Amino acid sequence: MTLAVLSALPQEQTGLRALLDETRLEQHAGREYCLGLWRGKPVVLALSRVGKVAAATTATALIERFGVTDIVFSGVAGGLGEGVTVGDVVVASHCLQHDMDASPLFPRYEVPLYGQARFACDAALADGLRAAALAVQAQIECDFDEAVRRAYGLDAMQVHQGLLISGDRFVSAADEALGLRARLPEALAVEMEAAAVAQVCHDYGVRFAALRTISDRADDQAHVDFPAFLEAVAGRCTTLIVGRLLDQLSQQPS
Repeated sequence: MTLAVLSALPQEQTGLRALLDETRLEQHAGREYCLGLWRGKPVVLALSRVGKVAAATTATALIERFGVTDIVFSGVAGGLGEGVTVGDVVVASHCLQHDMDASPLFPRYEVPLYGQARFACDAALADGLRAAALAVQAQIECDFDEAVRRAYGLDAMQVHQGLLISGDRFVSAADEALGLRARLPEALAVEMEAAAVAQVCHDYGVRFAALRTISDRADDQAHVDFPAFLEAVAGRCTTLIVGRLLDQLSQQPS
């Protein structure tokens, strides 16, 4: 088993890279891949950059060139679902492209010739992420200092699991967010990559899961200090939660 952790932005992965052993870097198709060991088990870290095509390209390279068997996408997202607020964590159960529309030839959101709009995450991998996120939530006072917890409301962090939607558009207007909620009421959060990676993993038979830390409500009140949130909260959440998942997986037989 070789697990890859994929993110769009470098701040979402910095902490994890520092914790890997025996790291080496490899350049391929315009991306840098960090190969290393976590408690003796192989791990590959990669930055896809932003958007569905970039994410799909990177996921394909992870599978074809590096032979990964599992991919976890981790990063930030805008909250859509009721009660999904800044500082919360969303673990995807399914992923959907909210900008996929080949109607009238195919139903809206359905990927043509696939017969489906939603791509399921691997249940065991997603449940592992959820368990790891709940463990972090339970000891939030130990993992984040008081100033950060107060600034981002982390003492009230909630862990959600459900539909994650993706599109090649940064959703930051209230009317657009309201439209997405009306058309896709089950959606918990919106971002720009996971559904594309889910489709690639579906094609290759590779296990996939996605984890998102909520940075804003995908409306006109989008977080004013996004870089600070990435550094103080999102990157730290990736390190803590994915790190716990890797600890779980390292205890399983190879």
